[in-house]
Amino acid sequence: MYQALYRKWRPKTFDDVSGQEHITSTLKNEIAAGRVSHAYLFTGSRGTGKTSCAKIFSKAVNCLDPQNGNPCGECEICRAVENGSATDLVEMDAASNRNIDDIRDIISEVQTKPVLCKYRVYIVDEVHMLTPAAFNALLKILEEPPAHVIFILATTEVNKILPTIQSRCQRFDFHRIAARDIADRLLYVAGKEGISLSDSGAMLIASVSDGAMRDALSMLDRCLAISREVDDAVVRRAAGLADKSYLYELSACAIRKNPAKALELIDRLYAEAKDMPQLCNELVAHFRALLLIKSVRNPRDIVVFTDGEFEQAQTQADWLSVADIVYYMDVLSRAYGRMGKGTGDRTELEMAMVKLSAPELDVTNEATAARITALERAVKRLSAGAAVREEAKAEPEPEDREEPKPTQPPKPAQPPKPERAPKPSAPVQKPAARSAVDADRLYENAKPFARWSEVVSALKPISRSIAAAFAGSTAYESGNYLLIDSNEMTFELLRQGNRRKEIRDILFDITGKQYSLGPYRPPCEKTQAQTDPLEAVRQKLIDSGIEVTEE
Repeated sequence: MYQALYRKWRPKTFDDVSGQEHITSTLKNEIAAGRVSHAYLFTGSRGTGKTSCAKIFSKAVNCLDPQNGNPCGECEICRAVENGSATDLVEMDAASNRNIDDIRDIISEVQTKPVLCKYRVYIVDEVHMLTPAAFNALLKILEEPPAHVIFILATTEVNKILPTIQSRCQRFDFHRIAARDIADRLLYVAGKEGISLSDSGAMLIASVSDGAMRDALSMLDRCLAISREVDDAVVRRAAGLADKSYLYELSACAIRKNPAKALELIDRLYAEAKDMPQLCNELVAHFRALLLIKSVRNPRDIVVFTDGEFEQAQTQADWLSVADIVYYMDVLSRAYGRMGKGTGDRTELEMAMVKLSAPELDVTNEATAARITALERAVKRLSAGAAVREEAKAEPEPEDREEPKPTQPPKPAQPPKPERAPKPSAPVQKPAARSAVDADRLYENAKPFARWSEVVSALKPISRSIAAAFAGSTAYESGNYLLIDSNEMTFELLRQGNRRKEIRDILFDITGKQYSLGPYRPPCEKTQAQTDPLEAVRQKLIDSGIEVTEE
């Protein structure tokens, strides 16, 4: 008879358990030191190794030849526990044996000594399903247990366990197993079974299993029903997953506001018998990955993507803000929650994608607040632009007031004197002198602009080339000026098109302040540029009393 992979490859020693080293190392040390407690509480999500560790523990504490806390697997007790013939190991499912009478049976049994083993071990699975009366009865035996009895309580919902029960147990929290650990275990099992499993296929199974090793091995079993050469396509077919390309296309429809294309894609996926709730859930997971790429410093260690997929996800994340991604996830999550409650699943997903592609159709409070925020931002930008235009109009007024001065003395002999050439020369020279003084003051008062990297990141959706050119550069703030320390080639890129205005708009969105842009000249460079080295040598010679002849 065929044996399922998750049963055939259940861990037999603590070293075989994947992803729970913080628990297995502690249990091994306790067994090796002979400091075994009378009650343990194993908590964690499904398929993470709670029952497996309980069985390994029951073998190790009774093993006739333990190996550094691990069971030997060869003695008669290890073999009896392995084949289920050991009467001193009692497994009870609290979901079907949850009443006080079932606990009373255990209380009457624990008084008798073990038949073959050193300890009588009781493994109570899903212990949170016990009734309050059964919990109270179990509490009594946990308070004063016989020396030859060990209780191992396992649960997926530790919050339902009475605090008095928890306080009398050693608690171990089983974590969800990392995707890489699951994939490595799957590749090991596939090698032993003669299965051709690609690394990307193993990683996809690991991501679908959500940290549960048992679910991952069951999924590999389902893939083997299709083909013994398991790759991404086989895994997607076995799990009923949409191809990643469809996820990118659907998310692109939301980003580019193309509801017609989104509805066509959903219709095609529905015709291919794709599960609509699963597709909606995958879209939420996809936007979650974009959120991590946008927010986390090293997202490659968290999200499960191939290199090509990660590059695509990065491009999409550049087009969205964190607020946009959270809004997308919220709309899709609400649609997922309504699926199966009246409206068809396909209809719910279609409505969600239309809301994402045409935000004006979403009348929820969150969508309305997002639109109001966008309007406020636009109004603020327009008002700031109007203020700048008003200032520009007001600048020539002082010069206009000064111009009538020559007309005040009405002397007839003066007409030849006010020529046209001197008039423009006077106003031209004054701003030049004034701008030189302002430049000195700008460079002296310049302070580092801390949010420049945020501005460069916001440039990526507009122009990746300019963002790349500014990568690693620094900027300095001086009053209403932002001085950028970069090379001349970068400023040449800014002069093309309307890039300078776009940077100013980004600065306004981030800081709420209008800046004028300019290059940064360090004070040392400016001083060197103003000082002629030949003049310095000439002055030194003159100071030394040497006559200098100039030709």
